[in-house]
Amino acid sequence: MPATPPSSDEITAFFTRADGSYLFARWGRPIAPVAFGVEDGTVSTLKGAVEAVCTLAGHEMAETDPELGANLMFFFIRDWAELTATPNLDRLIPDLAETITRLTEAEANQYRYFRFDEAGGIKAAFVFVVIDSEMAQVPADTIALSQAVQTILLWSDTAFIGTSPLAAAPGGPALLKPQIADVIRAAYDPVLPVMATDPSHGLRLAARMPSLQ
Repeated sequence: MPATPPSSDEITAFFTRADGSYLFARWGRPIAPVAFGVEDGTVSTLKGAVEAVCTLAGHEMAETDPELGANLMFFFIRDWAELTATPNLDRLIPDLAETITRLTEAEANQYRYFRFDEAGGIKAAFVFVVIDSEMAQVPADTIALSQAVQTILLWSDTAFIGTSPLAAAPGGPALLKPQIADVIRAAYDPVLPVMATDPSHGLRLAARMPSLQ
């Protein structure tokens, strides 16, 4: 039975933040990923997931970013306190100490921080994953695909609370939900802006969803 396509209101909600504001952004430059804290095999898995999502979006990857070297950085850590010993990380993440305290108190096991260019497009993203008892049970390819999906766009801070952009496949790897894939494809339509703050943008996304046309 095919998945029920999201309504225009549901698509708009993907980019409507907890405070009620609408904020959409996509990458404005090729993505150059790098990973820390994992073995080479997992690095290949991560890059493969990013490549798959970029192919879906029709977006480019690159070996390096001319300004930053790598602009999509994955950090796999044992606990949040480990970040305090990471050299120069406080230059990349503002208010790092306060963020670590907040994440520790919330018992969070993942965090994503984005930086933007002059046009409002994403120019860098930093992904932190704590391999706690919960994450240790999740296959590496599932973690990789989930994080790649959640960094290809600036989704709302509430978009995937209580749910996942992935669907479990019986006896196989987790797969991207078709309706989320359609949103990603629509979001990278070159006619649309790289950044938007007007909720009417959600209607423009909905108009490009194949299941709603």
